[in-house]
This record gives sequence, C-alpha cells and structure tokens, in this order.
Amino acid sequence: MAFLSSLSAFTVFLVIGGLGFALLLISLVFGGIFDFFDASLDHDLDHGGPGFFSSRVISVFITAFGGFGAIATHYGLSPLPASGVGFASGLAFGSAVYAFARFLYGQQASSEVRAAELVGQTARVIVTIPADGVGQVRCRLGEELIDKIARAHDGQTIPEHASVRVEEVLGEVVVVRRH
Repeated sequence: MAFLSSLSAFTVFLVIGGLGFALLLISLVFGGIFDFFDASLDHDLDHGGPGFFSSRVISVFITAFGGFGAIATHYGLSPLPASGVGFASGLAFGSAVYAFARFLYGQQASSEVRAAELVGQTARVIVTIPADGVGQVRCRLGEELIDKIARAHDGQTIPEHASVRVEEVLGEVVVVRRH
C-alpha cells in the first residue's frame, strides 16, 4: 500500500494515458476483436458503421483523458479539476475519432444490386435465350451495367440484341419478357 500512496496524480494520469494508448495499438492490430461492447450498447443505431463505444473510440478517450490530465497536473491543477480537463479532452478527441470513422464508413461504395431494383428494368439480350433454357441479359442500373443469367417468361426463344423487360428475380436468374 505504501507504493500506491507514493504515486503522484501526474504518474497516475500518465499510466492511464499509457494504458489507453496500448489498448489503441492492440485494437489497431487486431481489429474489432474488442468490439463486443460496441455491439451490445450501440445496437439501436441502425447505421451499420462504427459505434461510439467501439474499442478505438474508447481507447482514444482513455489516452486523451490520461494525457491531458497529466498535462493539467503538471501545470498545477489538483486531481479533480485535472480529471475534468482529461474528461473534456477525452470527449473531444473520442468524438472526433467517432465522426471521422463514420465519415470514412459512409464513403464506402457497394456494388450490391438488390433484386427489387432489377424488376421492371429494360435490358438487352447479350446471349440468346433458347426455348426453355437460359441466356444472358445486360441492363443499366444508374451508372452501372449489370449482367444477369436470364430465362424467358413464356419459355420461347429470345434472340441476341432483343429488348426485354425484367419481370421477376429468382435468385441469380432473372425472368424476362420481350419488350
């Protein structure tokens, strides 16, 4: 116990900052392995991106708390006001990391095309659809060209270059009708 009573507030804040930094390095190396808190506390936010309680945000908060608390004690503040400075700094830096992570997550692109988006679209046959067989169609969805395996709605042959309309999506196969 004599060891603990001999620690100064400056040393305690430095240790807290160092532990936060070590946690940050571990979370950067091992990814989201420590993000079980994130899943249990942020589940009501339906955004799919990083949560405010992710391991990286928490570790930045702890690091800033310890670092700025140590600076505040170095400049003469007692432990309680230094804790307030550390807490405010931790919130500021943690919020900045959270906002930046959300921004980066929002910039991710997805090439996933939902089936509902294809229904009703006009397409062009690029591989002849034989009677009761499958061919291939290509349609434009926004700026993206989508190629899909296609089957004729009525089971008849549809020649290459014919214009068709997508009637239904069955897994990876689209059912088309001559346009």
